[in-house]
Amino acid sequence: MNISVRLNEEDTKLIKTYAQINNISLSDLIRKAVLEKIEDEYDLECYKKAVEEYEKNPKTYTMQEIKEELGL
Repeated sequence: MNISVRLNEEDTKLIKTYAQINNISLSDLIRKAVLEKIEDEYDLECYKKAVEEYEKNPKTYTMQEIKEELGL
């Protein structure tokens, strides 16, 4: 699948230069950047949910307690 992105000359030059300096293709650079952005946003949402759950029930467990609970 092809995706087009419109960029101004300044952004295009910056992105191309970065790709050349790091010896990667434009496609790989853009793919990696977009996937990292998605992963970062997903991680942030998971963090927010975890904090919300913790605030509802601030019970914590030691690593030893978890091992014993799981029979490890």
